Amino acid sequence: RDGGGAGKAEMLTFSLWDYGVFALMLLISTSIGLFYALSKGGQKTSEDFFTGGRQMSAIPVGLSLSASFMSAIQVLGVPAEAYRYGVKFLWMCLGQLLNTLLTAYLFLPVFYRLGLTSTYEYLEMRFSKAVRLCGTIQYIIATMLYTGIVIYAPALILNQVTGLDIWASLLSTGIICTFYTTIGGMKAVIWTDVFQVVVMLSGFVAILIQGTILVGSPAQVLAIAYNNSRINFNDFNLDPRSRYTFWTFIFGGTMVWLSMYGVNQAQVQRYVACKTEREAKLALLVNQVGLFFIVSSAVGCGIVMFTLYKDCDPLLAGYISAPDQYMPYLVLDIFEKYPGVPGLFLACAYSGTLSTASTSINAMAAVTVEDLIKPNLPSLSPRKLTLISKGLSLIYGTSCITVAALSSLLGGGVLQGSFTVMGVISGPLLGAFILGMFIPACNTVGVLTGLLVGFALSFWVAVGGTLYPPSATTMGVLPSYGDLCPLYNASEGANATIVLGPLSAIVDDFYAISYLYYGALGTLTTVVVGVLASCLTGPAKRSSKKPGVLWWDVMKQTAMVSPEGLKKPFTKKPPGPALLGKGPHLGRDGPHSTKRYL
Repeated sequence: RDGGGAGKAEMLTFSLWDYGVFALMLLISTSIGLFYALSKGGQKTSEDFFTGGRQMSAIPVGLSLSASFMSAIQVLGVPAEAYRYGVKFLWMCLGQLLNTLLTAYLFLPVFYRLGLTSTYEYLEMRFSKAVRLCGTIQYIIATMLYTGIVIYAPALILNQVTGLDIWASLLSTGIICTFYTTIGGMKAVIWTDVFQVVVMLSGFVAILIQGTILVGSPAQVLAIAYNNSRINFNDFNLDPRSRYTFWTFIFGGTMVWLSMYGVNQAQVQRYVACKTEREAKLALLVNQVGLFFIVSSAVGCGIVMFTLYKDCDPLLAGYISAPDQYMPYLVLDIFEKYPGVPGLFLACAYSGTLSTASTSINAMAAVTVEDLIKPNLPSLSPRKLTLISKGLSLIYGTSCITVAALSSLLGGGVLQGSFTVMGVISGPLLGAFILGMFIPACNTVGVLTGLLVGFALSFWVAVGGTLYPPSATTMGVLPSYGDLCPLYNASEGANATIVLGPLSAIVDDFYAISYLYYGALGTLTTVVVGVLASCLTGPAKRSSKKPGVLWWDVMKQTAMVSPEGLKKPFTKKPPGPALLGKGPHLGRDGPHSTKRYL
């Protein structure tokens, strides 16, 4: 069939128009950074650089939250997962909704009312400097590794499918991203994210429309998908080894997203940049709407892709070598006669990467300044801190490019590696914050012990799952076919598996659990071990806690915030005997001073 869908053995490549569209996207992203660096004198303080002066409104922050973790890994990976496992991937949206509600009600009030720039500053307020340092180092290492893989992954995939030079794309992505993050700060990152969300959705919509036209109609797409078991919302299998089920997304998915949105520096740094707590909660709602459209569009692309290739799977035919190459192959195939449109998809994939990388670079610089530099060099002027912040963004950006280059040594598996890095680190850190905010009896020894054991267990399972991957049958991969492909040869698309040796049935099943449970395993282990260790070493006394660090106390408080637009702070003092003491950010002078009473 001309125009795509039959599967083609010849090499598909980009045209000059496609590269032009891609270059235009990079130019716009860079221009946004220049605009915010040069307008109104740039950033005068480190707080302006990291939080936009806490003057951001809900809609751009919400869209930025949506874009931050929708990297090229998700832009390319979610459609491939829907292709292989069906529309049940949409249950991820329910997990994201639960995460939004939990974040808005449990974590946001604590972080916002404390006025923190670094989430790990909370760990020192609640426990000790050692716990703060531990959390900061873990976050920086994990984020640097993840960001490096995020930058490298699309370069690897698009090189294999389109012939785009790996190093040119890697360096251009890393340099552009580092440039506008370094000079523009948080405002540049947020507004660039807004632009990139539009680009991502535009790419998905173009694919959905063209693919549906080639199939015939939306009804035909649904009929073909249903007849091939792709409409499978009713998968309520309780087996944790099944890669995706309703329960996998509700429990594992919710915990993964909660670790990313509830306590992750990159996301918290965004919603505390809002003018008021109400705006911050509204930003989370906008984020949820954005995530729904992005994930549902990506899943829709995966289903349309299956209906086009139901008789000729490009992976089985050997046209591509990995599932994550489905989407680039599809775009080059169905838009072969539309120069420039494949370039829109390239821009779509790289928009996700730029968004994730810029978010991470800005967040790593923020935690370094707040957790490592300010406590040790308190006399530094705001101007010097701003210069240091920009220098750190440059250093971290360069480091991420270096990690991206080293990722080439990993060969295959870089995409799974990105999930592994975040799951192993984010899960235990979420557990540490849960212990701090909701378990008054937890002490420093307890949280450090919980972090260590939680990290060790999740790391062990993740490594085991990588070395001893479960079979396609265990994971629940749906059947696909290649018998009608031109020059079809089933052996070309076969996946090779390295067998390291026999495992006991118990260990084999343990390693086979879905990757979405890695974070939940780390979180639960950290909490349980932390509580037990605290009880054994002497529970902490609630009276010894600083004001505002326990969620239970925050819910009893009335936050007296003077948002922008109010000429006077609130003067009506709520009932209560005592004014809270000032923490590191409580009682700041200025229009955003936060005062609260018991």
